[in-house]
Amino acid sequence: MRPEILFPLFAPATSLPGVGPRYAKLFEGLVGGPAVLDLCWHLPSGIIDRRYGPPLAEVIPGRIATLTVTVGEHRAAASRRQPYRVLCYDDSGSLDLVFFHAHADYLMRSLPPGQTRVVSGKVEVFHDRLQMTHPDHIAAPEEAASLKAVEPVYPLTAGLSLKVVSKAVHAALERLPEVPEWLDAAQRQREGWHPWAEALREAHTPGEERDLSPLSTCRRRLAYDELLANQLAIALVRDRQLRQKGRRLKGSGHLQDRVLASLPFALTGSQRQAVAEITADMAAEHRMLRLLQGDVGSGKTVVALLAMLAAVEAGSQAALMAPTEILARQHFATIQPLAEAAGVSLALLTGRDKGKARAALLESLADGSTDILVGTHALFQEDVAFRDLAMAVIDEQHRFGVHQRLTLTGKGQAVDVLVMTATPIPRTLMLTAYGDMDCSRLTERPPGRQPIETVTLSLERLPEVISGVERAIAKGAQVYWICPLVEESEKSDLAAAEERYGALTLRFGERVGLVHGRMKGPEKDAVMARFAAGETAILVATTVVEVGVDVPAATVMVIEHAERFGLAQLHQLRGRVGRGTGKSSCLLLWQGPLGDTARARLQILRETDDGFRIAEEDLRLRGAGELLGTRQSGLPDFRLADLAVHDDLLATARADAQLVLEKDPELAGSRGQALRVLLYLFERDAAVRFLRSG
Repeated sequence: MRPEILFPLFAPATSLPGVGPRYAKLFEGLVGGPAVLDLCWHLPSGIIDRRYGPPLAEVIPGRIATLTVTVGEHRAAASRRQPYRVLCYDDSGSLDLVFFHAHADYLMRSLPPGQTRVVSGKVEVFHDRLQMTHPDHIAAPEEAASLKAVEPVYPLTAGLSLKVVSKAVHAALERLPEVPEWLDAAQRQREGWHPWAEALREAHTPGEERDLSPLSTCRRRLAYDELLANQLAIALVRDRQLRQKGRRLKGSGHLQDRVLASLPFALTGSQRQAVAEITADMAAEHRMLRLLQGDVGSGKTVVALLAMLAAVEAGSQAALMAPTEILARQHFATIQPLAEAAGVSLALLTGRDKGKARAALLESLADGSTDILVGTHALFQEDVAFRDLAMAVIDEQHRFGVHQRLTLTGKGQAVDVLVMTATPIPRTLMLTAYGDMDCSRLTERPPGRQPIETVTLSLERLPEVISGVERAIAKGAQVYWICPLVEESEKSDLAAAEERYGALTLRFGERVGLVHGRMKGPEKDAVMARFAAGETAILVATTVVEVGVDVPAATVMVIEHAERFGLAQLHQLRGRVGRGTGKSSCLLLWQGPLGDTARARLQILRETDDGFRIAEEDLRLRGAGELLGTRQSGLPDFRLADLAVHDDLLATARADAQLVLEKDPELAGSRGQALRVLLYLFERDAAVRFLRSG
């Protein structure tokens, strides 16, 4: 149950004064949630400094000023197009206040002639006269103190003005409860951090530009709270994982030896190390949950097969699940000759399998005569039953939900899980997203993989690129041509896939294929199969080819509007070529003018093909929130922490969480109880349920 102390923060925003259903909907879109707390997390992005208040004769035009003036004559507009003017003055000069579409009676009440008023807004010069158009504030001298000297500026959205947002955030902050302190006292003193509610109020009342920095004291405190909640939740999940009884899977190694003997190359050092780590985990008493990270073409499938063979050697079965049928068939094709060499029975199950063939496959699975099953989501189906599933390999885990992972492991008893990803993940994101898993990394390229020449060209040179493609095809090469959108939209000047397909078809005829995300599965598979078989020479595609498709004859990758893609995504796409013996090249076509980030991105791709370095650079250039696909990859969506800036805090939070659970695994002590409040505050409720007493 959520602690009662937090109830005011989780009340709907409509409970705040002035926030009706229409505003509430706009606020939810702006701040990312419907609750009062979501408004509290919406921090200022700028400031308006109203402290500048010289005599009128000394005002510098173009600045925001807060001026004390005497109100003079009101001059009503001669027509609707002309403004209403109020002439004001002080001892040194004069100022016109200008209003369009004015209500004269309201202005007479606000600015009575002969009275002193304080006005604040941007001062400009028009026809040699100082003027202020629609002042932000008009106040009597005795109310002037209530004008904020420095006003926070919040990110806005259509339909919400700064005044409305500021008022709602201010009302939300008034609901902040006094929560128990969950941070270590020595750390708070060392960092100079104030209590949580005070730090949050400080973050909303910046006095200088530097107070807006993620490195300011109050924002570092808030970022640490969020990172600590994240790391504590992960540590609790991991602790539960290790407490779950596993089974010892210890093979004799004879099947692994047969596969190693049949390989045309020796394993790389990092492949050997990964196999050793995985088999040691499988032989341990607890259940394995390990992540195998390997760059494109680093040889993950062979490592996965050797791990599955350890389960088969121990008398059990194994399964490998891939997110698409193309990928599942590719894994099957890679593993099949190796499984034959080991004398192991292998089967493939996809949604296409029907009737007698499917029934026979299911029977062989249930009686144990199939040792390893490769498949897609079809593995989840109710009638798929194993005799003894002990090991599950899940490829490109971010394409599957956690519940799907649990469904698959539920088909066996204490199933060990190996998750594979070809997307190198920066170290900081590893800790926040996959901290509940042990990790093995493949950092070397297997022998025989070709380096890829990467060239950046302006889109103005498109005719030269097409001529180059023609020459490559004449020599037997195949070409990927990547476009970022499916069809032309009015808002976009991008060369759409369908338009590019049409243009290339005029030149190359039926040798061009087209594949994009809106096509149905079987239709997409058929186009890919024709390309893999060499029946088409050019495959025009959106980013659906990013993961896993293996066509050794494809040696040219053309990416249009490369400046619009993320670094990691460009690296993934480039990895589709260089898989055979031929020399490969990747052409990044850009359209200027290029921003600094886009230029840096293209430069890094020219310099390196190390996916791990590229992932770190991507995080540095774009920040964690924007890293491609954070939503679908299950990476946490941080509201206050910025992993590109706060990585030192992440390391501290990780150590702190581990120490807390060593001393107080049930979070029963006074700090433990406060940390439970923290977990609920950052909506890590699920982790609290793992506590035996909570």
